[in-house]
Amino acid sequence: MQNSPAQGGTSVQPVAKLWPILVVVLCADILDLLDGTLTNIAAPLIAKSLGGGQFLIQWLGTSYALAMGIFLVLGGRLGDKFGQRRLFIIGIAGFTASSLACGLAQGPIFLIVARFLQGGFGSLLIPQGMAIMSRSFPREMMAKAFSVFGPAMGVAAVLGPIFAGFLIKANLWGTGWRSMFLINIVLGGVGLLLSLKHLPKDGGDRSVVLDAIGSWLLGGAMLCLLFGLIDGSSRLWDARAFALIASGICFAILFTWRQAKASHPLLKPSLLKNRGFSSGLILGFLFFAMVNGLCFVISLFLQIGLGSSPFDASLQMTPLMIGIILASVVAPSLIGSWGRRLIATGLVITAGGTLLFGLLLNITGLGPWTLFPAILLIGFGMGLCFGTLFDVVVGDIEPDEAGSASGSLSAVQQLSGSAGSAMVTTIFFSALRSGGHMVAMRQSLWIVGTIMVACFALTWLLPKKAGELHH
Repeated sequence: MQNSPAQGGTSVQPVAKLWPILVVVLCADILDLLDGTLTNIAAPLIAKSLGGGQFLIQWLGTSYALAMGIFLVLGGRLGDKFGQRRLFIIGIAGFTASSLACGLAQGPIFLIVARFLQGGFGSLLIPQGMAIMSRSFPREMMAKAFSVFGPAMGVAAVLGPIFAGFLIKANLWGTGWRSMFLINIVLGGVGLLLSLKHLPKDGGDRSVVLDAIGSWLLGGAMLCLLFGLIDGSSRLWDARAFALIASGICFAILFTWRQAKASHPLLKPSLLKNRGFSSGLILGFLFFAMVNGLCFVISLFLQIGLGSSPFDASLQMTPLMIGIILASVVAPSLIGSWGRRLIATGLVITAGGTLLFGLLLNITGLGPWTLFPAILLIGFGMGLCFGTLFDVVVGDIEPDEAGSASGSLSAVQQLSGSAGSAMVTTIFFSALRSGGHMVAMRQSLWIVGTIMVACFALTWLLPKKAGELHH
């Protein structure tokens, strides 16, 4: 999915102006990361407050990630065409306004639509940051900038759910869960002012061609498939659910045909012919679907099954984030020599943690903190795969394919997040109705384990070593 370089050449800024640009871009990415994960902790409470039950719980995170995945690549191309600064400002302003709508929502449908708008504006915002930095930063400064991103994202990932739990418990001015969204008015407002002041101007390139048809076909495929999964689990798989899934498959086939025939496809045809990369796209979709689905159902199990409050559940999920951070420290020193074997190792460790989680469910008098070692192990295994997966997948692509490859992987990560949450929670809630929370969690773990086996098999089709072109 192609992301062309900023047109008009680079516009390197004085060093004194570079760090404010980094701060603005970093704040935007952290804002996106926080809002993508906040509702995983708060979903049961929000559903209890607004109604909507299982449907709202499943769509709260899915609608955000779905919009992100559908429009992410198109957002990057719009930045190329109309200017990254302009799209960044539109994105952060729209993100802030839609956050206000989320905080004021009085019904489940209104909130789901507002979350979709949040993700849509986020898809305009996020792609512009790296493009602006690539255009403004000299090569040696880019290395320093990227060294800041990893730890910052790790800290945000750890603090996000905890922050959500704290805000709910604090109940600021009686706003309860709404404060998670209303605080974005302050954060987004500051980000908007900083972007107006510090981001360099660019005019874009009006000659850039947008494959809007391809984007809409992809969006239709994902929307129909996800809505069919969620609708089927809610309505006991009636004709409408199967019709939606069938429509999604038709859209997906049309999208594939479009990529082969379009003069400016979202995905370069040469990448699809690359066995390592095409296998990596499938592996990436399955892996991130598994990751998002597993994290979500663990949060639901802690609250619905073991009776934890949102704040307690956020603390009980911290071993997952600790494991991810520990792995992010270890992985960079191993990726050069281990290559795809590091991904395979991460999957085996994640599978071991999942198996341990399932065994611990058999303990009499099970408490949330009993699950600490299993959740920590799952997080460590996931962390070994996160950055490593992208680096290995691009191991043997050509330099002129880097933009298309990066956009493809980013979109797959977002789309798989919504697909994974929908699929695994569908299994969870279907089993919950018939067998209770223990049966629901065990069946969810079986699905996750099956996906991990498929991921492990696909690992050996990837390039052996990581490439020089890092995601």
